[in-house]
Amino acid sequence: MTGAEKRAVAGLAGILALRMFGLFLLLPVLAVYARSLPGSTPLLVGIAVGSYGLSQALLQIPFGWWSDRLGRKQVITIGLVIFALGSILAASGDHIVTVTMGRLLQGAGAIAAAVLALTADLTREQNRHKAMAVLGMAIGAVFMVSLVAGPALARILGVKSLFWITAGLALVAIVALWRFVPTPARSVTHRDVQTAPEQIRQVLTDPHLLRLNSGIFMLHAVLTALFVSVPLALTTGLGIEVTEHWKIYLSVLVCSIPVMIPLILLAGRGTRVFTVMPVAVGLLLAAQFMILFRPDYWGLAVGLWLFFCGFNTLEALLPSLVSQLAPVAGKGTAIGVYNTWEFFGVFVGGATAGWIHGAYGITGVAAMCAGGLGIWLLGLLTGSTPALFDSRLLRINGQSADGARTLSDELSRIPGVLEATVVAEESVAYVRVDSKRLDEDRLVQFELTQIGDS
Repeated sequence: MTGAEKRAVAGLAGILALRMFGLFLLLPVLAVYARSLPGSTPLLVGIAVGSYGLSQALLQIPFGWWSDRLGRKQVITIGLVIFALGSILAASGDHIVTVTMGRLLQGAGAIAAAVLALTADLTREQNRHKAMAVLGMAIGAVFMVSLVAGPALARILGVKSLFWITAGLALVAIVALWRFVPTPARSVTHRDVQTAPEQIRQVLTDPHLLRLNSGIFMLHAVLTALFVSVPLALTTGLGIEVTEHWKIYLSVLVCSIPVMIPLILLAGRGTRVFTVMPVAVGLLLAAQFMILFRPDYWGLAVGLWLFFCGFNTLEALLPSLVSQLAPVAGKGTAIGVYNTWEFFGVFVGGATAGWIHGAYGITGVAAMCAGGLGIWLLGLLTGSTPALFDSRLLRINGQSADGARTLSDELSRIPGVLEATVVAEESVAYVRVDSKRLDEDRLVQFELTQIGDS
C-alpha cells in the first residue's frame, strides 16, 4: 500500500475500533449493572445487554446505501453522533428502560458498512483485501482489550462512567475522521465490500452461505448469552465483585491463544478449514457442558477458556469463508448479510438468556446454548463440503453493457477461470479462479491489455 493508503486505512481502523471499543467495554459489566436498576427484570436485563444488536442489524446495510447518496464522511459522522447520543442517554438514565433505549440508540449508529465503503474508495483494488484485514484485526484487538478494560475501569470510575467514555470516544472518532482521513475524489459502489439490493435474495438462499450465516448467528448469540449469565453467576453465586472479573477474563484470553493460533494455521491449509470448524464448535459445546455440570469458580473459568479457544478461532475463519463462497461479484452483499445475522444473534442471545437465567439460572442458559451449538455441530458434520477457490479483482477500461458481456466471455475462456463478471460502471472485473489450473500469464496479459487501452 502507498503511504496515503496506509494513513487512510489506519485512520478508518481507529475510528471503527473506537466505536466498537465503546460497545464491547460494557459487555462484561452491563448485566450486573442493569440488574440493580429500577424496573429491572431478568428479561429486561438480557434485552439491555443485547439490544444494540437489534438496531445495528436493521440499520447497518441502509447506512451503507445512504453513504452512496449523502457522502461517506457525512453518514459516518451522523452515525457517530447517534452513537454518542445513545451513550449519553444511557449514562443519564437511572431506569432499565432508559438504559435499554440508550443501547438501542448506540446500535443505531451503524457505521461499519459506510466505513468499509470509504475504505474501498481510498484504496486500490489490489490492496483492498489488506485494508479489510487491518479493519478486522483492529476490531478483534479491541474486543479482547475491552473485556479486561471494562471491569477494570468500572472499578475505578463506576459502570455509569463507561457510557460517558464511549460518548467521548465517538467524538474523538469524528475529529479523527475529518482531520486524518482523506476525502475521496469520488465515491462509487464497490461490490466487493458493499451490499447490492438485487443480490440479497441470492445470498440468502445459497445453502453454503446459509450455513455460515446460521453459524455466526449462533456464535454471537452464545457469546451474548454468556455475558448475561456469567457475570451474574460470578457476583451473586460466588460473591466476586464485577470489578474483579477482569482477572478471570485476562487469564482465559491469554491461555486461549496457544490453542487458537495452531487451529487457525491448520485451517489455512486447503480444505482443512472444514475439519477445524467442527473442532472449534466442539470446544464451544464442551464449554457449555463444563458450565452446566460444574457451575463453580473453576467450572466457569475452564468453561470460559474453552469458549474463547473456539470463539476466537471461528471469528477468524468464518469471514474468510464467506468471501470465498460468495458469488464472485457479490462479496459485499454476502458480508453485509453475514454481519446482519451476527447482530441479530447478539439481540436474540441476550434477550433469551435474560429470560432463561431468571427462571433456571446459569445452568439453564448453558443448556440452551448447548442445544443450539449441538445443532450447529451436527450440520457441520453432516453437510456437504464446498470447494474453495480464489478470487481476483481486475481493472478494465470503460465498457458498454454489450462490451462488458463480451469481456466476461473472454475471461471465462482463460483456463482456470471458473466465473467472471465485468461491471462496467465500476471499471472492474470480478473473477473466480482455480489456482491449480489457472493460466496466470493470460490473466495478467488480459489486465495489462485493458490498462493499456484505457
